Parts: sequence; structure tokens; C-alpha cells
Amino acid sequence: MDLDRIKEILRTFAEVEARGVSPLYEHLALQAASDDDVAGLLASARDGEARATLLMATAHRLVQADPIHPLSRYYPSLGGFDGVDSETWPLFRSFLLERADKARALIASRYTQTNEVRRAALLYPGVARAAKEAGGKVSLLEVGCSAGLLLGLDRFGYRYQCDGGEQLTAGPAKSAVGLHCALDLAPGAVAPKLPKKLSLLDRAGLDRAPVDLSDEDELAWLEACVWADQPDRIRLLRTAAAEQAKHRPALITGDGVDDLPAAAASLEGPLVVLTSHVLAYFTAEKRAAFVSALAELAASRPLWWVSEEFYGAGLEVVLPDRPDLAGAEDGLATLGVVRWEGGKPEAHALARTAPHGQRMTWLPL
Repeated sequence: MDLDRIKEILRTFAEVEARGVSPLYEHLALQAASDDDVAGLLASARDGEARATLLMATAHRLVQADPIHPLSRYYPSLGGFDGVDSETWPLFRSFLLERADKARALIASRYTQTNEVRRAALLYPGVARAAKEAGGKVSLLEVGCSAGLLLGLDRFGYRYQCDGGEQLTAGPAKSAVGLHCALDLAPGAVAPKLPKKLSLLDRAGLDRAPVDLSDEDELAWLEACVWADQPDRIRLLRTAAAEQAKHRPALITGDGVDDLPAAAASLEGPLVVLTSHVLAYFTAEKRAAFVSALAELAASRPLWWVSEEFYGAGLEVVLPDRPDLAGAEDGLATLGVVRWEGGKPEAHALARTAPHGQRMTWLPL
């Protein structure tokens, strides 16, 4: 990829995704966007994989492997307490370039594989809606599942804090994984009614490179993909990983479009296909092919697509006239539920969602 394009990717990440969310990554990405040597490391990425998050995860993994390096004091994930200052970028730059060969090797061989557990709080209302429409139990297939942690969403406990002070709860009363999410109401919206329990017939995940959490190196990479100045997210990931070890789902290696029919055939009953921040990794042609594949599956069985994606990264195929949902410019995605009736999609936008599951705004239906 052209170096100027890589710099643009880094700058956009800093200004849109990291700003106000991660002071460390905003600073590092913004500086990297003006540095040929550091930005140039991303040229080693596979086609379509030159992402700021991949560079940050690579640096995070290398700091994990050398936790006594002075740079670690800026990494709360490794016990660091220092905020961004005048030494942060020079230390980061020298650290990374001194390990340039290792960095390029990671960038060339790895994908960004964030398995953000808190997104389960965003997806739960959508899956619950699909299960209610299905009349009971459903099977769950997550496309782009990473380690498959979201497949345990029926075992998590949820607390939604409404902007009016009301608190909604869902999921098991006693759960090792407890998730908190702020729930705002858009004008005219009514808070959703959430079931205390979801019943799944079965579950499976489909990914081009599923993460085996029993492999310490794979788990370390998954942790490295979490933003380093957000240690609570890493602690939650570890808790969910420990819980998943008791209930390992089937994880299928395959393409999200080509292998979708076979993966779906492995599950019985009404099917909910789940995606969360996956379609942005697809080309526009592949996103259209994915939606077409879902429509074909829906012709032979009850099927719902529950998605938490950026409008403009797939949802516009089934929600074509919703400019109010914007795109990725505001950093918010859209929770949507789609089912097909007579070959035609019936799509509903339920909420606007923050990228790491911390907040959502419920929309009027």
C-alpha cells in the first residue's frame, strides 16, 4: 500500500476512533502519521490489513515481551501509570524501530482480532428480539468470531443504566461476566423490554483464523489487540476467556461468505447470524455477497441477521434510505436486525452504538 495512504489511515484512526477514547493511541497514531519509518512498517501488512490497530497491537505485543523497557510505564495494561508526555513518542519510536524486523513479522502474519466482550451488551437486545420472533430457542452463528467470546452472551449478566435513572437488568443473576452499558433514549424512543434469559439451541463461530484460547501465545495476541490504556477491557477479556473454557463453542476456520452455508448447516433450528465490526474488513463487493448469501440461506430456513456495524459498511444494502445513521465519521455503529420475508429483507435499526460496548442510544421504532 502507498505510504501516503497508510499515513491517512493512521491520522483518521487518531482523529476519529481514538480521540476522546484513548489518549495514548491518539497520540501515537497521530505522530506515526507524520513519520515515514514507523508508518512504513505497515507496508508489510497483507492486502487490506494495513490498519492503525494492527500497528498498535504489534507494539503492544512487543512491549508485553519486554515489560521492563521504559516504554512500559505508558502502558497501563502492563502496570504503567504515566500519562502521555514529551518522552512518549520518542520512546515508542525508538523501541519499535529497534525491533523493526520483529514488528514487520507480526504485521505480515497477524490480523487485528479484537474480541470485545462488552459488545455483547449491545448485541443482546437484538438477539433477544430475534429469539422472540422465532418463538423460542435459536442457534447462534457468529461470522468473524475471533475467539468466539461473544457466543457466550446468554451466560453474561447485563446492567443497562438509562439516562432517566432507570436500570434494566438481563441475563443470569449470578454470572462471572458482568457487563455495564449506558442506555440513552433518542427522542420518541421507548426503552426496550429485555428477557431475563436467552435459550440457545446451539452456537458456532466462523473466522478465517479463529483464536485458540488454550494457546498462551494466541491469548497474548488477543490481549495485545486491546488498547493498552484500557486495562479493564483486558481484565474482562481474561474473565470471559476463563468462562469460555468451561463451555467451548465450535469454531470453524473458513471464509465469511464462501463457507457460510456449510457453517450454517452445522446448526439446527431457527438461525441468528451475528456480526460485530466485521463488515468493515470486507470489500464492498464482498459485503454485498455476504448479504446475498444470507438471503439465500433465509430462503430455506428461518434466519435473522443481528449486526453491530457501521452504516456504509454493509447495512446500507438492507437499509438504503437512512442518512440519519451516518457512517463511521462519528465513531458510532448501528445495531440492526434483518429478517427475510418472501425473499425481501425486513430491516430495523435499533440503536446507535459506541465501538467498545460502553454506550448505546436506543432509536424510535
